[in-house]
Amino acid sequence: MRSGCHRHARDQWLRAAQSIPLNIAEGNGKRSLKDRSRFLDIARGSALECVAIQDVLAATDGMNDQCHRQVKQILHRIVLMLTRLIARSDVVAESGAEYDTALEYEYRNAEYEYKYEEGREPKPGRAPTEGLRGFANGKSIVRPK
Repeated sequence: MRSGCHRHARDQWLRAAQSIPLNIAEGNGKRSLKDRSRFLDIARGSALECVAIQDVLAATDGMNDQCHRQVKQILHRIVLMLTRLIARSDVVAESGAEYDTALEYEYRNAEYEYKYEEGREPKPGRAPTEGLRGFANGKSIVRPK
């Protein structure tokens, strides 16, 4: 990378590049798959950030084309590996089981599952007959009693 007016972009690229292995290491130190996936996802985001910064640097002549292509290929491979690691840890595995498909289950409607006591069936609610207080002509105005 060339120096000069691209110093801030290079510094940001360096921070993002350092973030990749640090987040992978921190994620691998976590015990839960959810935490591990979160750190791997952050590392993946940092790799994508590096690619974007490189594109900006290449477009503004802050990086030569050959170096840009080489590093971009490496970052592309890192993103693919991290994407697969994240996908692998997101999968919930279930051991194989055989289900007895000969059994048939009877469906019962939910409304008939609860037996009401005689004469105590619930009645549908009704809106207040005097209307809603505080609403005048469709406007929501709160008025005291």
